[in-house]
Amino acid sequence: MLSGWSWIIYALSIALSTCSDEDELLKACAYITPESPVLSIGSRFTAFCTLNKTCIDIFKQNASYIVWKTKSTEIPKEQYTVINRTTSSVTFNVPSSFENPLTCSSLIYGQLEQTLHGIFLTVGLPPDKPKNLTCIVYNQDYMTCTWNPGRPTFLQTNFTLKHQWSTVEHPDCIPVGVNNSCTISASDFQFFVNTEFWVEAVNALGRNRSDSLIEDPVKLVKPNPPFIDKVISTDELPSALKVVWKNPLATVVMKLKYNIRYRVSGTMNWAQVPDEDTATHRESFTLQDLKPYTEYAISLRCKNEDDSGYWSDWSKEKTAVTPETKPIKGPDLWRKIDDYSRGSRRVLLKWKKLEHSNANGFILGYTVNITRKIQPFLTINTTDTNYTVNLSKDAYTVKVMAYNKAGASPASILTIPVLNFKELPAVTNITTFVKDKQLWIEWTAPKMPNIKGYIIEWCTKCNSVTEWQQESNSTHRTFLRGDIKPLKRYWISIYPLYNYGHGSVQYIEAYLKQGSPTAGPTVSTKKVGKNEAVLTWNQIPVDDQNGFIRNYTLFYKPSNGNKSSVTLDESLTEYTLTSLSGNTQYMVHMRAYTDSGGTDGPDFTFTTLKFANGEIEAIVIPTCLAFLFATTLGFLVCFYKRDLIKKYIWPNVPDPSKSNIAQWSPQTPTRNFNSKNQPYPEGSFPSVSVVEITEVDKKSFSEQDIKSLDPLKKEKSTSEGHSSGIGGSSCMSSPRQSVSDSDESESAQTTSSTVQYSTVVPSGYRDQQPPATRSFARSESTQPLLDSEERLEESPAGDSIPGGDSAVQSNQYFKQNCTSTETIAGGLHVEHPRQDLYPIQEEDRFRLNQFSGVWPVENQLDVSKRDILHTSPEGHVDIKLETTMLNAAPNEEPKCYLPQTVKRGGYMPQ
Repeated sequence: MLSGWSWIIYALSIALSTCSDEDELLKACAYITPESPVLSIGSRFTAFCTLNKTCIDIFKQNASYIVWKTKSTEIPKEQYTVINRTTSSVTFNVPSSFENPLTCSSLIYGQLEQTLHGIFLTVGLPPDKPKNLTCIVYNQDYMTCTWNPGRPTFLQTNFTLKHQWSTVEHPDCIPVGVNNSCTISASDFQFFVNTEFWVEAVNALGRNRSDSLIEDPVKLVKPNPPFIDKVISTDELPSALKVVWKNPLATVVMKLKYNIRYRVSGTMNWAQVPDEDTATHRESFTLQDLKPYTEYAISLRCKNEDDSGYWSDWSKEKTAVTPETKPIKGPDLWRKIDDYSRGSRRVLLKWKKLEHSNANGFILGYTVNITRKIQPFLTINTTDTNYTVNLSKDAYTVKVMAYNKAGASPASILTIPVLNFKELPAVTNITTFVKDKQLWIEWTAPKMPNIKGYIIEWCTKCNSVTEWQQESNSTHRTFLRGDIKPLKRYWISIYPLYNYGHGSVQYIEAYLKQGSPTAGPTVSTKKVGKNEAVLTWNQIPVDDQNGFIRNYTLFYKPSNGNKSSVTLDESLTEYTLTSLSGNTQYMVHMRAYTDSGGTDGPDFTFTTLKFANGEIEAIVIPTCLAFLFATTLGFLVCFYKRDLIKKYIWPNVPDPSKSNIAQWSPQTPTRNFNSKNQPYPEGSFPSVSVVEITEVDKKSFSEQDIKSLDPLKKEKSTSEGHSSGIGGSSCMSSPRQSVSDSDESESAQTTSSTVQYSTVVPSGYRDQQPPATRSFARSESTQPLLDSEERLEESPAGDSIPGGDSAVQSNQYFKQNCTSTETIAGGLHVEHPRQDLYPIQEEDRFRLNQFSGVWPVENQLDVSKRDILHTSPEGHVDIKLETTMLNAAPNEEPKCYLPQTVKRGGYMPQ
């Protein structure tokens, strides 16, 4: 192996040495044999590449360096054979997809690959044997032979048609542009002589020959079609046509036989004359049993009479019309009868035009004949297909005939039954089906004799035009002969016809073709509750159903849940959804299904209630009842306990502006009450005494007695802090000091800060009458004004003083009299104002017992003066009332005390 630089030097030297005549050098270097061979697909092929002396000497090559390739694909080395130092061969099977060229190359110095020589291979197949050789002589003008050339050869293959008769050879026929047929002119073949025909195929891989065809050319003739000259019709033969034609070949050449066919114009159904009727040579033929007044198309063909050769093509059609004859049947007849009114029935008679096959000519008009009880009633001629007549309630017979120029048809008869006649049996088991894109109807005939036929009516809407057709009595299945459209619903009815009337009608609905509904149902809510909703919808209009609705599917989905569905019967228009969630929005829609599919309706949204029906009432009504009961109970409690409630919630507060304290002054005259305003009649109010202690030496009281008065002084001090100051004092006297620890500090206060007064209300002593004169004394009490002072006018006059424990009026009034006094021994003065006497409450007794120290209060204040005052052996005076006067100076006015509050039934002592 050379180094890199050595290899480059050798490559440059080769390039310089070969650039002058490279092609010649390469050509001289090697060559391949065979040169451009033609190979059969699948055959085994061997090629040889031989190096010359120049290639060996200059490039230092030998056959072991040779590489074989097909185009750019290297052939495996296993298929190489090194024959000697100069020659290498390769062997392989030739594929159908062989890629040219085949080349041999060499590695120069073992590194650079150089193509030495190449050849192109032609790949193909040898020709097959031609088969199915046939020859046709076209009407004596030329002969064409055809054959099957076999498989493709992928090579240029030449076919040659050869023919000869006896020992005379004719020129070969070379196909032009095709490889499977060739045409021989009339001059190159002869009638009435047996001739041999064969085909040869030749290409580069071989040749082949077909089987021989030996035949007289006259037996290979295909005549031209006959030419129809005319078609003749006669009135004498209204159902026949005579066809006249010209033959394509002379009789001397051959005699012919014929096929004749005909059809009604506009149809595709051909009728053909029997072969035996046209098996001999002729030039005309009469077609029979044709329909009158019908246009026919006629055609024919011919062939050798001995049945050799080929049928000619069909001739060009010729048309003709058969003559008219009278109609073969009357028109289909039916009626429509309105309700009986004003002594007559309006009857619409209607009939159909005759079909062309039954009219047998051009219909000129119709004759209508009506009879009643065998007596003629009406006869008219008309060109219309309906007639309206008013008939009575009797039975009628109607006859309708169609006529043309050849005569009248048989009469179609219809019976108009008597009014309110009993209908006859109807057909049963009506079914419909679709066949051949037509709507068929089938029924079972009633088990009754004398059935003349059936009337079938149909319409798309009840108020639309009704179409109808009549069928024979032998028909039990037919299709609707009309413009039947898909996706339209048809109401079909069948009437059986009898000789004396028609039977009851039977109905059925049908579609020619069903589809999905145009639109789905629109859902709405009829009633919505908490856990249920009543949904309603309307039936889809018939025109939008496009088929029979088989069922509905209702889809519903909560706003926060999955979709659910329920299948419903097609007859429903309302449904109740249950097990719904309260206060939830739902979306619903409905899908309607036919046999062809379903269509969704629009979406509808509703929200369930938060509370069920009656749930709010179940909460509100008991709450209201409870509130009403509580209110009533509270009212009753307030009513029966009003005094107790008033005591603790809103006690009476006296109004100072209405106080009568000014009337206590000596300068103010005594207030007089008339009989109307005087709250207490004269003599009904007990005497009021004011006790005055003129002077008592402090020493006369023991320390124990003074201490017993301390609670009174403290209580009075507290009372003064809470009493209302209204100004002024009783009997207009000068201000007095309160019996308290603060006597000197409060001596400067005026009467404007406190009201100081007191009363003593005793009864007669041991049934003695108290003095009539009444007086008031100065009081240093801070007690607010009494309730009776504020409501002077409210107490009725003449109230008596109750005895025992009974309640008394709380309104109390004082009569002022500061001049009239009584002096009791020991310096005690008693004033007698009038005032109601109330029982002493339990708490009053307790307080009196606190500071009396002598005897408990057990009774009312109706005690004697002895009971009120008691002089101890030491000269002390013990007061058994609720107040005590202490330390009275000789020149001072007497002091007395009264309770601060007046309670119902007695005084509350301070």
